[in-house]
Amino acid sequence: MRPLRTIRAAAGLLTAAVLVACGGQAGPATTGVPAPVGAAELAGVTLRVADQKGGSKALLTAAGLLADVPYRIEWSTFTSGPPLLEAVSAGGADVGRVGNTPPIFAAAAGAKISVVATSRGNAESDAILVPKDSPLRTVADLRGRTIGVAKGSSAHGQVLLNLRKAGLSKQDVKLSFLQPADAYGAFRQKQIDAWAAWDPYTSQALLEAGARVLADGNGTANGLSFLAAGTSALSDAGRNTAIRDFVTRHARAERWADGHRDEWAATWAKETGLDIGVARAAVARGPDLPVPLDDAVVASEQELADTFHADGVLPSRVDFAALVDRRYAQDLDKIRG
Repeated sequence: MRPLRTIRAAAGLLTAAVLVACGGQAGPATTGVPAPVGAAELAGVTLRVADQKGGSKALLTAAGLLADVPYRIEWSTFTSGPPLLEAVSAGGADVGRVGNTPPIFAAAAGAKISVVATSRGNAESDAILVPKDSPLRTVADLRGRTIGVAKGSSAHGQVLLNLRKAGLSKQDVKLSFLQPADAYGAFRQKQIDAWAAWDPYTSQALLEAGARVLADGNGTANGLSFLAAGTSALSDAGRNTAIRDFVTRHARAERWADGHRDEWAATWAKETGLDIGVARAAVARGPDLPVPLDDAVVASEQELADTFHADGVLPSRVDFAALVDRRYAQDLDKIRG
């Protein structure tokens, strides 16, 4: 599933991301990629993985892909994508998985990151929710209403795109920037009129709070998530080798989850404390699957970035292609088949 993504806008200082050309894809050829290290040296590497609740660790555990890792993994957990990427940019972590919007905000804040792998999931879980007894029936009805949303999140982008589709802008609504736990509480207490969320929060609200979907991401959200690595980690031979192994394991785990949904739901529930019914409902939408980090992905992300810029959320235009590093493309192509 897509990670529990995003809340605060990321901070940090930007250095240009190193790019890899791959079969005519966007971006110049990478120079200075360190050579892989041998098994003995890799055994001494500690890869610091930034995670979100129910994210990479739960997925890899469920798939049985953590037992034979040839390096040490040090996990840290974040509530959302922006603070996760802030840690990666600052050198507090080496790699982590986020949704489609945090890298855009991170780039705008000058983060020292590169996106190195991508997956796509079901956009239906990116939903704008209202209480079941709400009088709101369409996105247009949100005019003058308060929407709870995590700033810089995929849900934030989804709100803007749905508002635009309905002929509205962010000036027509009040966006209340809340972390998921706070937003869920505010939603249940009807302190906000609507909540823009993603799974498992969407499934949790539908099953436990009797929420109703006002609009989802079909036709607006691209359903993408990314593994992003720090530029300093990518320039280090040992950590670069470990990241290469990690992203390929992650892709294998996603493919495993697609064919073992009951097992994935059970592990997800155990790792997060989610009700098993919520986990099963979220998994039933289909897990994320690895896709090429190609020109189509870049174009889709650029469209989202341009939407944030056009709406005045970002002060300057972000060039998403400048974040892309395809050094692991051939390894990932083998897993995708």
